[in-house]
Amino acid sequence: MGSWLFLFLVGLFLAASVSGVGSRNVTYDGRSLIIDGQHKILFSGSIHYPRSTPQMWPSLIAKAKTGGLDVIETLVFWNLHEPQPEQFDFSGQRDIVRFIKEIQAQGLYACIRIGPFIQGEWSYGGLPFWLHDIPGIVYRSDNEPFKYQMKKFVSKIVNMMKAEKLYASQGGPIILSQIENEYGMVEAAFRDKGPPYLRWAAEMAVGLQTGVPWVMCKQNNAPDPVINACNGRRCGETFPGPNSPNKPAIWTENWTSFYQVYGDEPDIRSAEDIAFHVALFIAKKGSYVNYYMYHGGTNFGRTAAAYVLTSYYDQAPLDEYGLFRQPKWGHLKELHAAIKLCLNPMLSGVYTTMALGKSQEAFVYRGNSVDCAAFLVNNDTRKTVVVTFQDSLYELPPKSISILPDCKTVAFNTAKVSTQYNTRAVETSKKLDSIVKWEEYKETIPTFEDTSLRANMLLEHMNTTKDNSDYLWYTFRFQNDFSDAEYVLNVTSSAHVLHAFVNGSFVGSTHGSFKTKTPILESKITLNKGTNYISLLSGMAGLPDSGAYLERRVAGINTVRVKGEHEIKDFTRYSWGYQVGLLGEKLQVYTDSGSNKVKWNTYGSSTHQRLTWYRTLFDAPAGKDPVTLNLESMGKGEAWINGQSIGRYWVSFLTPKGIPSQTRYNVPRSFLKRTDNLLVILEEENGYPLGISIDTISITKVCGHVSESHLPPVISWQGQNKTEHNNSKKLHGRRPKVQLQCPPGRNISRILFASYGNPTGDCENYAIGSCHSFTSLPTIEEACMGKRICTIPVWRKKFGNDPCPGIPKTLLVDAQCT
Repeated sequence: MGSWLFLFLVGLFLAASVSGVGSRNVTYDGRSLIIDGQHKILFSGSIHYPRSTPQMWPSLIAKAKTGGLDVIETLVFWNLHEPQPEQFDFSGQRDIVRFIKEIQAQGLYACIRIGPFIQGEWSYGGLPFWLHDIPGIVYRSDNEPFKYQMKKFVSKIVNMMKAEKLYASQGGPIILSQIENEYGMVEAAFRDKGPPYLRWAAEMAVGLQTGVPWVMCKQNNAPDPVINACNGRRCGETFPGPNSPNKPAIWTENWTSFYQVYGDEPDIRSAEDIAFHVALFIAKKGSYVNYYMYHGGTNFGRTAAAYVLTSYYDQAPLDEYGLFRQPKWGHLKELHAAIKLCLNPMLSGVYTTMALGKSQEAFVYRGNSVDCAAFLVNNDTRKTVVVTFQDSLYELPPKSISILPDCKTVAFNTAKVSTQYNTRAVETSKKLDSIVKWEEYKETIPTFEDTSLRANMLLEHMNTTKDNSDYLWYTFRFQNDFSDAEYVLNVTSSAHVLHAFVNGSFVGSTHGSFKTKTPILESKITLNKGTNYISLLSGMAGLPDSGAYLERRVAGINTVRVKGEHEIKDFTRYSWGYQVGLLGEKLQVYTDSGSNKVKWNTYGSSTHQRLTWYRTLFDAPAGKDPVTLNLESMGKGEAWINGQSIGRYWVSFLTPKGIPSQTRYNVPRSFLKRTDNLLVILEEENGYPLGISIDTISITKVCGHVSESHLPPVISWQGQNKTEHNNSKKLHGRRPKVQLQCPPGRNISRILFASYGNPTGDCENYAIGSCHSFTSLPTIEEACMGKRICTIPVWRKKFGNDPCPGIPKTLLVDAQCT
């Protein structure tokens, strides 16, 4: 037995022996995790505690549980908890213990991915920047300074969890932990320092004796007993499998969409595609699937990584505001229910596969004479095919999987969505368009004389700011002996944004992108005869979060030249003055107290200047709907509500379609008072604050689109799928249904469209087809009007008659919720 495996088993024994009543024994074998002796197939969802608020946690977790999840997964954010050495913060949104206890209170398991390098589109990959200043440090390698700090933090988190008895071995909800993150992507870059670090990280984690297993994702050579896990969209197709026959197949990140950077269109991943790949992974003996993200949330403050939007995975099953993203949430709920009907044969039966055609196959689990479950797979992306399985015919739509919990009756098909669709609507609560209610404070443009930090060279941006600000001023002065000449200012930079000022006047700006790393500024300028002052503002929209040797990354201004008719002056090696951050940041003008430290002027009372702070007051919208700040009229900057940053905005950065990547910014209700909320905006460009509005977000429409060929809800399957006395007639109640449900507090107030027949289009664009029952609208109105929830079977008798015999029927209903 390997030494680490021995340590792991000893840890399990010790934790179980001291935890007392309520402890759970969590182990694993080649089939799955084993909890208290029972094999488990588990569905998990990523909800990151700092990307929402404590007030949102109970609702998010409850919705995840209702959606059929068993586990809530979260990363652990080192730079959030230890922003300075030995200065820890676990308050408010950082209260991971409270978050884990809420998971426990709702009867779910938890998985904590400690890392402590986490990537996660989080600034600096979750590492605190102060690590950069430790002499001789090399992150994520066989490097003693880094290993010392990493072990100290990981031990801190593990000991916190132990102190609160949160590991399953103590009776808590945590059944799984992760060390490192996708190290296999960079291990080779560290050469001979990579493999020993990997082994050390595994041994260190196991040695902490949590009593639950550890995983490493994207790490096919994860040392025993650590489980290697898959990340990606298609792990059923791409995962080579566990690196030991004694380890289960685990999928730690199933991307429900993808993170978005400024200038990108949103990445839409369909409910059908997600369901197909989950079903395929489970069919191939996968046992644990985690949706990344199940709720993405918000990158508040300056927490987003380089160029990453403030809104995070808004296309997840629960959107940024915690609202249901339909049909994704509901279709996956049906999938989970269908798979859980198969648990007995899947966990104890014999596994076989068979070909059903050129691109079709069956994965079958047989238990005793009764228990049997099958997954029928059609890998063809274009054709619907009919296959024969156990002497019966089954129609499989393109790229779909049918799940047969009894090897006879189809309970679910990944391509057939019976769940409702919903529409998220925006309502303007308050336009902040009153010029008399806005005030402005112009940021001081520093000159060389204003600075105290000096160097005869261009300093690197990140090492100078220490992540205390996005901004670093580079300033210098020089003598010009000529007048009335034309000059060009040429600046190259490896930062994200650059604004240039000459003698206090703005002369130009430029920015990079996620793909274009080095922006170049070329601006015509006018110089005074005599002394001239050039001030260059270097800006970062988040720190990098991935790749090897993160500590070696550089940013900031690289070269500065002034080209004239008579000469070219290179100021790269010159006397420079520096200012970290903006004066408004230093004075915290976005807070009540800091706001009073500067003189605010009436909006528009003087010539506009880039880098201007704006402030106003507003009342919270009535009701409970999520609140957003509409910044469509602004350029680039950051916004604060009552002193709390709701994140960076960059509305002027357009996608290839010519629209901003994000215009609305989440304002959690817990950030608000009833009246007189202080809104402060830092605008870097030419934004127009009178165009800002306070909006609310809600689900105002629900739509169902179900045909006779769709499947009944999975909940109707159990007990009603069998035949009686060899009669193949289905029992009563198992029919396809349109199921509509408005959000709490809203009822169906109007039927916008209803057609039983062959309506054309879908829930976004529809029309009555050649076949239509004229009783459609009155039938739906009778069943649904004034109700929050209604169900209508797709059945001719429900509509009085068959409007066109011989034509397959579909029911499409679009309803308004008020």
